[in-house]
Amino acid sequence: MSETAPIIPHEVARELISRYKGRLKTGGEALRAAYEARPLTDPILKGRSHLVDGVLLDLWKDFGLPPTASLVAVGGYGRGELFPCSDVDLLFLLEDQPDEDLQNRLTQMIGLLWDVGLDIGHSVRTVEECLEEAALDVTVMTNLLEARLLCGNPSLFRSFEQRLREHLNPGQFFKAKRLEQEQRYTRHNETPYSLEPNCKESPGGLRDLQLIGWVSRAAGFGTHWRDLAKHGLITDEEATELREVERFLQHTRIRLHHITGRREDRLLFDHQDKLARQFGYESNDVRRASEVFMQEYYRTAKKITQLNTILLLNFGVEFFPNRYPAAININERFQCVRELLDVRDEGVFDRHPSALLECFLLLEQRSELKGMTARTLRALWRGRKLINAEFRQNPANKALFLRLLQQKRGVVHELRRMNQYGILSFYLPAWRRIVGQMQHDLFHVYTVDQHILQVLRNVRRFVVAEHAHEYPLLTRLCTSFEKPWLIYIAALFHDIAKGRGGDHSKLGMKDARDFCESHGLEAADTDLVEWLVEHHLSMSNVAQKQDLSDLDVIRRFAALVKNERNLTALYILTHADIRGTSPKVWNGWKGKLLEDLFFTTQRLLRGATPQQALGTPIRQEDARNLLRYYGLRPGTEDALWDQLDTVYFLRHDPEEIAWHARMLYYRVEAGEPVVKARLSHVGEGLQVMVYMQDQRDLFVRLCGFFARLGFTIADAKIHTTRHGYALDSFVLLDPGQDDVHYRDLINLLEHDLTERLHTNAPVDQPANGRLSREVKHFPITPEVSIRPDERGQHFIMSVTAADRPGLLFGVAETLAQYGINLHTAKIATLGERVEDTFLISGPGLTQDAQVLKIESDLLEKLAV
Repeated sequence: MSETAPIIPHEVARELISRYKGRLKTGGEALRAAYEARPLTDPILKGRSHLVDGVLLDLWKDFGLPPTASLVAVGGYGRGELFPCSDVDLLFLLEDQPDEDLQNRLTQMIGLLWDVGLDIGHSVRTVEECLEEAALDVTVMTNLLEARLLCGNPSLFRSFEQRLREHLNPGQFFKAKRLEQEQRYTRHNETPYSLEPNCKESPGGLRDLQLIGWVSRAAGFGTHWRDLAKHGLITDEEATELREVERFLQHTRIRLHHITGRREDRLLFDHQDKLARQFGYESNDVRRASEVFMQEYYRTAKKITQLNTILLLNFGVEFFPNRYPAAININERFQCVRELLDVRDEGVFDRHPSALLECFLLLEQRSELKGMTARTLRALWRGRKLINAEFRQNPANKALFLRLLQQKRGVVHELRRMNQYGILSFYLPAWRRIVGQMQHDLFHVYTVDQHILQVLRNVRRFVVAEHAHEYPLLTRLCTSFEKPWLIYIAALFHDIAKGRGGDHSKLGMKDARDFCESHGLEAADTDLVEWLVEHHLSMSNVAQKQDLSDLDVIRRFAALVKNERNLTALYILTHADIRGTSPKVWNGWKGKLLEDLFFTTQRLLRGATPQQALGTPIRQEDARNLLRYYGLRPGTEDALWDQLDTVYFLRHDPEEIAWHARMLYYRVEAGEPVVKARLSHVGEGLQVMVYMQDQRDLFVRLCGFFARLGFTIADAKIHTTRHGYALDSFVLLDPGQDDVHYRDLINLLEHDLTERLHTNAPVDQPANGRLSREVKHFPITPEVSIRPDERGQHFIMSVTAADRPGLLFGVAETLAQYGINLHTAKIATLGERVEDTFLISGPGLTQDAQVLKIESDLLEKLAV
């Protein structure tokens, strides 16, 4: 079949594309220049909409579309607001299904719209199809709600508007949009305070304001903030605030589009400094310009979420006025209205300032309460300044605050609400300094206050029965801890001194002690909280950077924790803290290291002998039991185990020991390399074992091979048997894979690596990987330290650098050049920062000049 001839010849189409593309470019540049000369949001947003209107109207004529059809702007374009790089949503509204000629015209016109540089989102529907789609999808209904006729059949458009209004149920639309907002909030971790928020979609972003507009339009309340005030849904002051915060976000998004030249709504680190300068912020000795700008952004987002909550509550009353019975009195200060906590009158907080804390306690204690009424939230926000020094010194208020932390439910939810409405900042003055404070590192993804609340949330999950399956050991420890709320206090204060200069752990411990003493905690409880704040980083440092098979390491750590109560509390807090930094920082191997350190230290504190504490006999016995489970006869493991020393059994858990024995018991004297891989038994990733006669540069070859395949080495255990065989174990991770894909890689990896080792092929050179954008904005000066261990038998090498593909290969290659033997590698990746620790030995490490040369070469290799 021959192709259908185009409605507009190719030569004419090329001329149209050139003309309209130039028109859009010239018009866009003029709008940008006018905005930069005088930054006003309405002229540029409405100006671009008007510019696109003109192009579409002329193209509609060029294509000779029938007068029975209509071209309709929908979505944001329908509102008459187009950001510099926003897409253009169009509806081609027809009376009937298009015939072949009309279909061809529409197809060519849509293609030409893309060619002229418009990012088009389009649909071709009849009125009936619009109604069907809107009934099934609230997003379609939302888009059509803001429809605006551009050209074509006005009577068809009026019919469409009328029938859409008849099919629209404002109450059902409101409920659907609320659910949609909840889902959106979940996707963004329920917080506007991530370090790289989305100014459109994150909580507190433009979408929250647009939702209010959509519901208002659906209900017939109007299209402007002042219309809502006229209906009594907000105050005149709140209407003014809404317009101010809307303008700030509009300026942010306009400038973000100008900076990136595309539809980019994420406030990435790459853009924050440029945005700050365009807003007129300057850096000073204390803070970067980007920090000042982002704190203003967080204040804006906070105000938007507050006003969004108040308006949605008021919408609910308007749409469902008779759903609930009359108010039920709770006490002389509060009542229950529509399952919400309500002040009995708006002067309650003025007469009873302690009610500012009592209201949160009632929400924790009464499960029938789903939140607060709008007038309660307003009164709470206005009354927060009543929390002064006199309020904080009142014993009754101190007791109330402690009770807030001691309830069985709602602790984290209400602390978040207290933070949202400024109560926490006024009650804990030190807290005020960390609200919206950014953390300029490579692993935290939240502001300081939100990180602390995330850590508290993690600790709380350990005491909630429905989450017991997530971390059973921690749940058992936390539920049996006599006062888990002490750990909550430690979580509140562990990072509260960040940004003051100096050691935040030392500064924070003083704040924690002052709080505990002023709130009348027992001396032992005060000591525990203070100690936890001071040492909240100690357990992770030991677990991730030191050799847990070294009894001296365990002894020092046991001397630090002193008793099992401290150990248990620190383990709980450390686990929650690491998981509260970023989803990328935590993995199963970090959890395994912490768990091993906990149990080893616990046994030592309980009076076990050194061998019992390290668990060597227990590991061997557990491994034997596993071997019997797999059907291997007693003694099968002896041939291999006779070639392994105590250090091997200290560095491997029973499951690994049994796996090695199962794979190697019949080839202890293997002439060929043995490579085995499996899914990790601890967390995500692959576990790989290599067994062969030891050879020079083996570790370098293995690192090069894994790096070439794109794997990150999360853990490496290097062991040499008594008869000169290398028994090396690795944990490999690939951030882009899941367990299903890992399983598919096992046979390929075993085959290819065996082949490489068998043929003694040259060392694989990993491809140069690109640095992440985070590292570009938070550069890390690499550090290398080589020092003897306490016994003087080995040396400990610490490496800190920005993570990148092939980094471990570069380290291994340098060590091999100097003939250094590697015994074990502890890989600690914190976001984009690596803090690796190696146990090494070899010639020249006792000579300062040689060590200096090795360190210099490593620093050169690590430099980026």
